[in-house]
Amino acid sequence: MTNPTAAMLVIGDEILSGRTRDSNMHFLAGELTRIGIMLREVRVVADVHDDIVAAVRALSARYTHVFTSGGIGPTHDDITADAVAAAMGAKIGHRADAMALLQAHYDRAGLPFNEARQRMARIPDGASLIDNPVSTAPGFSIGNVHVMAGVPNIFEAMVASVLPKLTGGPALLSQTFKLMRGEGEIAAEFAALAAEFPDLSMGSYPFITNGAHGTNLVVRGTDPGRLDQAMVKLTRLFG
Repeated sequence: MTNPTAAMLVIGDEILSGRTRDSNMHFLAGELTRIGIMLREVRVVADVHDDIVAAVRALSARYTHVFTSGGIGPTHDDITADAVAAAMGAKIGHRADAMALLQAHYDRAGLPFNEARQRMARIPDGASLIDNPVSTAPGFSIGNVHVMAGVPNIFEAMVASVLPKLTGGPALLSQTFKLMRGEGEIAAEFAALAAEFPDLSMGSYPFITNGAHGTNLVVRGTDPGRLDQAMVKLTRLFG
């Protein structure tokens, strides 16, 4: 079985300016790995309508799923919903179910459901809502694109709402072999081993501990037996 693939599109000037450090990619990567969806690409774009449209079209054509974060709030620079609608060829407007959710939320809070807050109920035609148990304002899925907030705790809650509805693949497993030798010393043997196991992904990750160079050799795949075979050979080579 071939594992589904995914891309993430991080949207926001605040990410590109360095004002905000993104943590959503790290969280999403771990959750997708857990259910057997392979995250293949991450892009970051500014709050520019045409750039978002182009990125959504490119990524949705290439991967099984696209996950976006950022730009679905109440302010003028929250343009993700409009851009995704344009990318997917859908009209967008205030949705009755989203309006009802938000109206009830602001009534409970004793706050006015003003025009700015109503912007968060603008949903593309044909989209399904993504539940937001943190602050109520929904995300949405349209086609293979899942649009979510950028605030980390809200993003994480929305991911938890979306993932049970997606079909994953075999769990992505990994094993690590740590040795206190530099990459340059083991590169040739490691490359030969990787060629022997084309169905596995192998990577080397150098580190320095107390001035000594070391390398973590990481083997990834979906077949636990093949991973074990590769690790046995790694041990024989470098143990």
